[in-house]
Amino acid sequence: MKSFKKYLTAAAVAAAMFTSTGAFADDTITLRLGFVDPASSSYAMGGQKFADECARLTDGKVQVKVLAGGTLGGEREMYEGAQMGTMDMVTVVNTVLSQFIPELVLLDQPFLFDTVEQAHAAVDGKLGQLVAEKAAAQGIHIIGWLESGFRDTFSKNPIKSVDDFHGVKIRTMENKMQIAAFNAVGAIATPMPATEQYTALQQGTIDACENAVGNMLINRYYEVIKNVTNTKHQFTYILVGVSDRAWKKIPDELKPKVEEAMKIAVEWQRKNLQEINDNATAELKKLGVQFYDIDREAMKAKVLPEVEKLRAHVPAEWVAAVEEAVASTPAK
Repeated sequence: MKSFKKYLTAAAVAAAMFTSTGAFADDTITLRLGFVDPASSSYAMGGQKFADECARLTDGKVQVKVLAGGTLGGEREMYEGAQMGTMDMVTVVNTVLSQFIPELVLLDQPFLFDTVEQAHAAVDGKLGQLVAEKAAAQGIHIIGWLESGFRDTFSKNPIKSVDDFHGVKIRTMENKMQIAAFNAVGAIATPMPATEQYTALQQGTIDACENAVGNMLINRYYEVIKNVTNTKHQFTYILVGVSDRAWKKIPDELKPKVEEAMKIAVEWQRKNLQEINDNATAELKKLGVQFYDIDREAMKAKVLPEVEKLRAHVPAEWVAAVEEAVASTPAK
């Protein structure tokens, strides 16, 4: 009888410790967060900042393990895995996410923003809420918008005016908006994987490519091309999502702390990216790279009529969300 009572006591204690999430109250929750970019990238460093803040704010109860360099697969694979519940946390660029949320093609449009403040206002406001609602219906909780920032043009020959784009073979993402934009200024858009760019530039398969200026330094494109044009033609985001399965593992009282950790990480990463790009610009100039400004309004005049027709199916509410953000944050 004594042993039976002892058993009942132990069972009662265990039941009291068991939480609604199906885990013991003092258990540590460990989540894996994937990045396709290397650990040295601003995005992955932002992920690590989130992991550090998560551990701090939850007193170590929620641990995040950052796995960079495509360890968990490509962005599309990770997102699909999160939908199925086989992935905990994922990162996905907005151009890939638009394959799951068609309305998000709106953010693929070149020259949507003139300043980083406008770009931030859009996703930190109504547009971000609309995306979060769509993703939630797919089993993903969007908790943050890291970023790759504005993209510029890198070329073998100087591009100082819109006319200089004529006949230039430029690598683009496999993205209808971007392809239409460069074709509109007379270039020859050439979609290909990012991993093939360096060799293609080296062999003359392409004459130019485009990305955030920090990537020119990281990927050593300066070894084969020596010109950067400040086109700032597109702004790119890296969204962070948590699968339903992983979200349910986190006790309700800790979820706000996880969200706060991501908010801190987003602010940190945005500043970090700016520092990386500023340092890259200074370093590239030392390496002989020339930087040029261009008449962005002249580019817009050619590009916008071509790309706006590609967003015709985007709901008016989504378009208005961006326009309101831009209007509330005037260009400097």
